[in-house]
Amino acid sequence: MKKDNVPQDDSLLLEGNTREICYAVDENGKYVKVLSTGWEPKDIALRQALDFIEERANKSKEKIANNQLSPIAYYLEKRVMDIKLLSQYTHILRWRVKRHLKPRVFKKLSREILKKYADAFEITVDELLNF
Repeated sequence: MKKDNVPQDDSLLLEGNTREICYAVDENGKYVKVLSTGWEPKDIALRQALDFIEERANKSKEKIANNQLSPIAYYLEKRVMDIKLLSQYTHILRWRVKRHLKPRVFKKLSREILKKYADAFEITVDELLNF
């Protein structure tokens, strides 16, 4: 892509405050960094991905309301994490994280373990408990 053809569509996701770096070819045929305010196709794809994440989080909410899952499941979806990644962040074994997704097990967790989860999700323990 030539330097003059770098997309400058105002991105809804970047909200006009941020620009991203793209690489383009200048008039001498060399690659240079060019700032872009966004690109509509990329904006659409990101919006679809965010909608998908929100849909999965809402499904988790329903399962939590039906006492099928613990609140950990919602924050896993919301933070786009999986059990392995959460295990690495919290230093809790994967099988234990999976077990903590069960509401009856979650209710018995110590404040210390809840704090590990809350820190990984960047929320407070109260937010986790009072989902």
